[in-house]
Amino acid sequence: MGGVGDEEPASKRMKVSPGELRGLSNGSSYTEPVAGSSRDLMARPLASEGDEEVVGSKGVIKRVEFVRLIAKALYSLGYNKSGARLEEESGIPLHSPVVNLFMEQIINGNWDESVVTLQKIGLSDENIAKSASFLILEQKFFELLDEKKDMDALKTLRTEIAPLCINGSRVRELSACIVSPSFVGSPGQNIVRAKSRPKLLEELQKLLPPTVMILERRLEHLVEQALVLQRDTCIFHNSLNEDMSLFTDHRCGRDQIPSRTLQVLHDHSDEVWFLQFSHNGKYLASSSSDKSAIIWEVDATGWVSLKHRLTGHHKSVCSVSWSPDDRQLLTCGVEEVVRRWDVSTGECLHVYEKPGLGLLSCGWFPDGKWIFSGVSDKSICTWELEGKELECWKGQRTLKISDLEITSDGKKILSTCRDNAILLLDREAKVDILLEEDKPITSFSLSRDDNLLLVNLVNQEIHLWSIAGEVKLVAKYQGHKRTRFVIRSCFGGLEEAFIASGSEDSQVYVWHRCSGELIEQLPGHSGAVNCVSWNPKNPHMLASASDDRTIRIWGLNELKVKHRDAHSNGIHCCNGGS
Repeated sequence: MGGVGDEEPASKRMKVSPGELRGLSNGSSYTEPVAGSSRDLMARPLASEGDEEVVGSKGVIKRVEFVRLIAKALYSLGYNKSGARLEEESGIPLHSPVVNLFMEQIINGNWDESVVTLQKIGLSDENIAKSASFLILEQKFFELLDEKKDMDALKTLRTEIAPLCINGSRVRELSACIVSPSFVGSPGQNIVRAKSRPKLLEELQKLLPPTVMILERRLEHLVEQALVLQRDTCIFHNSLNEDMSLFTDHRCGRDQIPSRTLQVLHDHSDEVWFLQFSHNGKYLASSSSDKSAIIWEVDATGWVSLKHRLTGHHKSVCSVSWSPDDRQLLTCGVEEVVRRWDVSTGECLHVYEKPGLGLLSCGWFPDGKWIFSGVSDKSICTWELEGKELECWKGQRTLKISDLEITSDGKKILSTCRDNAILLLDREAKVDILLEEDKPITSFSLSRDDNLLLVNLVNQEIHLWSIAGEVKLVAKYQGHKRTRFVIRSCFGGLEEAFIASGSEDSQVYVWHRCSGELIEQLPGHSGAVNCVSWNPKNPHMLASASDDRTIRIWGLNELKVKHRDAHSNGIHCCNGGS
């Protein structure tokens, strides 16, 4: 495996609540008293003096707010009797009598009365009061139009809506609806006409202060926040959210991280430099200094077997790249050519080359119609699939030891352009952005959402950069060993919550991405681990490639693997059967 000095770039391989208003809908009449309405809540008893004002061991949850949230949740879930009983027994009304009256008037379409009641709620912000009045009167306006009462609608617009002196553009749109009932607004914009009354009440809930009208599903939102926080602070979380429960605090163990060797693949005859899972997780491709690449198939049980051995390169194969649909694969020889292969048949479909120059890397445009490669003259070139050269960006674009990535929208190409810098080339804006490090860069990897970039450095550090908007360094990972060779890392696990990396000490290292904590060191290889790849569809499957000429497939410790083929010392081996 080619070596470099410690401070030199590596030279190798390269949602009205149905309960509160008893399920009333638009146009329905209201006859049954609302739980907590002005008729039955005026003489509500107050909480006794002996009642605690707060609940919970931390003393931060106000009892009145807590009870109101529970009542709101009961009504939202359709448990109307239970919600009303809670209000009665606790002596804590969900809403004040005036707010209940206001909601009743909205549902029954008593627009003028509701505007008057709104003023009695006691809103401190006049702008909120005006905006709420605008929504109510706009609903009145549209319902009058729907009832063919155009003159009444015009009167409402002139004498009630316009005098509010807000939202002038919307007032003009409402005026146009009277002049031309078929008016739909400016190009590409539709005028929103009358909405259902419960929908109007939802909008008012969002506008008015939450102490006046509690937002819909507020308790559910708080519970979700708590679950998400527990999940995000669990450094081993690597399972689907369905596994989370409200009955216990969420806590995962190390058994969620792939840390057991399930297979050792021996089919390369020399150092394995690169490997990558396909986007659908059904295949794995590897490349080696034995001048070959191999396409491996991953079956439904996670078992990996050889599908095709790809030969034809005259030099070591330094990288591979899957087409967006995973039907084709690119392989790149070291300063040689790029070959395109049919994954189904293993046939070589095309060879891309530049006379007198060598190609260093390869990748696909998101539509799968073009490919690109770094060239030994420090340019980046693109081709149509059949070989026609399209564009070539000259200058100091890519180094001999280079990774190339492209964002999923196809707008930005990323390449190592100097020892310590990565170029973000914006193809549309024709703008270059430089990400600069203090130490030489050996490799990098782009996250699936295009927001994060993982950069490996010669000083045994891996840096995590945010490239969404302002480019900034957000995390560093340490612990792995790198003194001479190109060592590659990757994102992986559920929602790419982990970072994995190879290492020259023959181990695979795994960190929690957000905390930066090193959580696993996986022994097993007998040579430097050059590259790792995490299955994008299976968070419990990881692969590593080593100078010991093997590929290891890692899975969960408790996983019960069916014995296939030969196995030795509990390690299952795939010996190249197709």
